[in-house]
Amino acid sequence: MKIFVAGGAGYIGSATVEYLLDHNHEVTVFDSLIKGHRKAVDKRAEFILGDLADREKVLSIFKENSFDGIIHFAAFSLVGESMQHPGMYFANNDAHGINLLDGAVLGKVKSFVFSSTAATYGLPKESPITETAPQLPINPYGESKLFFEKMLHWYNEIHGLKYTALRYFNAAGATPTFGEDHDPESHLIPLILQVALGKRENIKIFGNDYPTPDGTCLRDYIHITDLAQAHMLALNAPRSGHYNLGTGNGFSVKEIIEVAREVTGHPIPAIIAEQRAGDPAKLVADSTLAKKELGWKPEYEDVRKVVTSAWNWFQKHPNGYSN
Repeated sequence: MKIFVAGGAGYIGSATVEYLLDHNHEVTVFDSLIKGHRKAVDKRAEFILGDLADREKVLSIFKENSFDGIIHFAAFSLVGESMQHPGMYFANNDAHGINLLDGAVLGKVKSFVFSSTAATYGLPKESPITETAPQLPINPYGESKLFFEKMLHWYNEIHGLKYTALRYFNAAGATPTFGEDHDPESHLIPLILQVALGKRENIKIFGNDYPTPDGTCLRDYIHITDLAQAHMLALNAPRSGHYNLGTGNGFSVKEIIEVAREVTGHPIPAIIAEQRAGDPAKLVADSTLAKKELGWKPEYEDVRKVVTSAWNWFQKHPNGYSN
């Protein structure tokens, strides 16, 4: 298939592009490089520098080229930032995304795969979370993703655009070639590994009095290669709809720190800080539907393998893509 990947220079996008190419698909990456990195684009892919805000450029691409599918990663994704600049998130993640939807209709694209998020569920009352759980976002980031899901529904109803929205949890790990390089970094595993690299003195644990076995938050960590596999499979999903992606295993902050200590051989000092507002005690996915309907088979259910893959990449790229 010939696939257009918006946001293919980002963390999950780069791994997905690599995975698609390794499975004999032809890939065009479209990225503004506002958040992504040029070095994160697989050399086998065609690269177009551009922003989804540029409606004329986006539509011209689909007028002049034929694509079998679109995978859409191009979004801002920092929860805290979305609480400070909600307009920026609704503009980038929704208003600009309309141009990509219209391009898909114009180009008669057969399949549209959207990188959604578990943040659309807000503070879920059930765990593991199923696709039928109420979607009640508690921040503009989650709301912007939910709104785009709703736009996909209407483009399907009105234009027949087949879509798949993948709601996933904590993306983690690295491939041997591509890894995580955010500025600022907000994800737990790279923050922990920065301590082992000597880039920070300690790791903060935000709250140790949650209703969990060790008092720290439980999260579902999913390797980017498993995410990449799911996005490729979703191009041939049997229907339009939504799927959760996760291992179904919850690991606490303390457990992840302990695994990182074992993997790196570094003591990784940790300090307790106050809880952050809006942090659910437990976020774990029920991915039964993705496994049943997409044929998804995650390979990295052992969190030690996830942390080890990230550590291997950071040892080779201590300064990320700026090396």
